Amino acid sequence: MSDIIYPRSPRETMAGWAYLPRFIDKIRLHLAGKLHGEYQENFTQGFDGYWMKAAGVTAEQMIELVGRSVSDGEVCDWIRTHVKKSDVERNQCNSYILNRGLEDDAELRARLRMRKDQAGLSHREDIQTFVDFIDADEKRS
Repeated sequence: MSDIIYPRSPRETMAGWAYLPRFIDKIRLHLAGKLHGEYQENFTQGFDGYWMKAAGVTAEQMIELVGRSVSDGEVCDWIRTHVKKSDVERNQCNSYILNRGLEDDAELRARLRMRKDQAGLSHREDIQTFVDFIDADEKRS
């Protein structure tokens, strides 16, 4: 049995932001000393970092916010109050995260193929984006 506690799917949303619930889970796991090693290298990087940049917050702010919150509702309220981005900006972020891998970028497509191969998922034609890969790798699809 795996000792990995998987964060929520990147597809889940909060306050209109895709990926935010996953990032919150990763922070909670990090603070509890339970963030699996597979997630450590990219913690606050990759999609985490992209989301923070789009939202205009820092890793320190998010870690402190999640650390002092009791519930997702508190985090959501803070995001709604302090993250002032337009619907267009939020939707651009969501689209980038949810569609990463569909771009006409040979290097990016090769990285996705490599990740699929390493995870034994090369046979899965339905995995077209990194979010598809994450959900498959974490046994959600």
